[in-house]
Amino acid sequence: MLSHPELEWIWWIDSDAFFTDMVFEIPLSKYDKYNLVVHGYPDLLFEQKSWIALNTGSFLLRNCQWSLDLLDAWAPMGPKGPVRDEAGKVLTANLKGRPAFEADDQSALIYLLLSQRNRWMDKVFVENQYYLHGYWAGLVDRYEEMMEKYHPGLGDERWPFVTHFVGCKPCGSYGDYSVDRCLRSMQRAFNFADNQVLKLYGFRHRGLLGPNIKRIRDETTTPSEIVDQLDIRRSVNGNTESKSL
Repeated sequence: MLSHPELEWIWWIDSDAFFTDMVFEIPLSKYDKYNLVVHGYPDLLFEQKSWIALNTGSFLLRNCQWSLDLLDAWAPMGPKGPVRDEAGKVLTANLKGRPAFEADDQSALIYLLLSQRNRWMDKVFVENQYYLHGYWAGLVDRYEEMMEKYHPGLGDERWPFVTHFVGCKPCGSYGDYSVDRCLRSMQRAFNFADNQVLKLYGFRHRGLLGPNIKRIRDETTTPSEIVDQLDIRRSVNGNTESKSL
């Protein structure tokens, strides 16, 4: 952040998350008054104090002093060993439904925003109008339905902007889901996204689980010509606009 002051936003995204809507555009103008944009639900955060009220696997952080201060306040719970173990006890005692384990970044942020609400929350936007974080288990099995009924550019449950594989550990370590299920679902997510690119060239995958592709358009054209013809309707700040990509 200090090395690149010309950058307005930093986007953190976990390595187990896929972009699955290749047309959707983040409505940055919506966040002019905010410095942190994170996927979550205000009722779970403020009323239930749930440890899953927010997801820190994908968030936007404005490149400013406020953000540096937030990171300085957030980081002390992170060092492995006694510090993280003791911090985990504090988080479990204060956040609803949290199991007893060492501190994690998500719980730490939630606890920070709740315990120091007056200091931070006026610059935090809790977003759930589109999937800055889309939980994979409820999405990957619906991709065919999405392709049949909807189109890219929506970014929400109809066509998720991000599909995030929370709980998967493909490396083989302990995870909430089997490695086979996770890898198959990741393949589906990749091909679901890749189809949106291949379509510009007149191709698509024969199925979401395999690498084989087939031609869906006989005439020869260039991707740029197709993109210029696309008319994607999107909603920005409550108003529907027509945008030519």
